[in-house]
Amino acid sequence: MKQQCHVSTVYLSWIVYGGGLIAAAWLGAWAFAAAWLIAGPVFQWLYIRNFPKFSAAMGYGRIEDEPAGSEHAAPAQIILYTALGCPFCPVMDQRLEDLRARLGFSLTKVDVTLRPDLLASKNIRSVPAVEIGDRIFTGLVTSKQLAEALVGRAVSPAQRP
Repeated sequence: MKQQCHVSTVYLSWIVYGGGLIAAAWLGAWAFAAAWLIAGPVFQWLYIRNFPKFSAAMGYGRIEDEPAGSEHAAPAQIILYTALGCPFCPVMDQRLEDLRARLGFSLTKVDVTLRPDLLASKNIRSVPAVEIGDRIFTGLVTSKQLAEALVGRAVSPAQRP
């Protein structure tokens, strides 16, 4: 299974959360609504924070990175598209931050949780997505693959045409 979140599942998780609040309010279950209001985001935070520990058990495989070689500085503009609730997005963000410290490129982070039109305009259906020039990579991409894309070398099949 590819290590990415389809945008529809991210939105579905937030619809379920909002639906639970609405249902509890409709039924007058105010204690449940209050517990749901607090437990939902706390559970989501714990899930994302601990996801690398149990991703293999969920069928996503282990969260591993292949370190970048000794690449030269690459003055480039990179855009990282993320969505709130995707457990892979923080991992990709950390990889890009580590690379940015070494290679000195410009990084723009775009949260598309409330802006799905940004993804649709680029025909992106999953996050995390990394845009490097005219290339778009979806899912977890290793630091090595990112560094190679920055210096213009051939990249692996993780690249989406």
